[in-house]
Amino acid sequence: MKLDDDNTERYWSLPRIELHGWETGAGAPLIMLHGITSNGRGWDPVSDRLSHRFRAIKLDQRGHGRSGKPKGAFYSRDDFTGDVAGLIELLDAGPAVVVGHSLGARNALALGAARPELVSAVIAIEFTPFIEDAAMDRLDERVAGGDYEFSSLDEIRAYLSDRYPLMPADAIGRRTRFGYREVDGGGYRPLADGAAMVETSNGLREDIESALRNIAIPTMLVRGALSKFVLADTFRRACGLRPDLPAVTVADADHYVPEEQPAEIARLIDEFTTEKHIA
Repeated sequence: MKLDDDNTERYWSLPRIELHGWETGAGAPLIMLHGITSNGRGWDPVSDRLSHRFRAIKLDQRGHGRSGKPKGAFYSRDDFTGDVAGLIELLDAGPAVVVGHSLGARNALALGAARPELVSAVIAIEFTPFIEDAAMDRLDERVAGGDYEFSSLDEIRAYLSDRYPLMPADAIGRRTRFGYREVDGGGYRPLADGAAMVETSNGLREDIESALRNIAIPTMLVRGALSKFVLADTFRRACGLRPDLPAVTVADADHYVPEEQPAEIARLIDEFTTEKHIA
């Protein structure tokens, strides 16, 4: 389905789940994976800048957006990476560039390490090994706090603006438009399923060190300079595992780098893949 822009809505049926997302652009495949509680449309300003080179597939990951939301403990690293691998195989789109933010970065690194035949490059934004327990605890609290019924779209926008103080108005607007559904009585609830978010957040504590140590395809690590999730010392320690990989810190951004600095993220993807002769 075409909307009032250049994005085409898609549904893909895999053996164990139906996935939802959006496609735009033409060229080499670029799989874009959002962070926890978000959805594929958060990548719009990045994919728009890359549409001349890439066929961007902006996936709603399981439990999020309009993708399937299995009940129970089906939100491990392997569940998420299995979905992405299955989608690439279904579309015969490999090897694909995979760029991920937060949860999506964890999944991109894990997929790149486990299935290098499907992935040509990984750009992992704001997720590394060694994230402190305190940061994970804060994430658990924020995830739980967002599972709430809002009375109006204005209330959602106000909530998001307070929660993400560096996020520009257009990004807040996309999260409002594509991240919530109207319920009986006229209120609004997140499309991201509350129980699934708890399982997903718990799963983010799974080990990712071995994936970073062993990944053999071109990989770039990215951090927001103001991030309170991936601290500077944490980032340096993770980069020390693989000093051969490029590592970039983006100024004037906290954890939500792709939405706060989309032009810089698009530039990094463009230059990194060009340098590696991808696409």
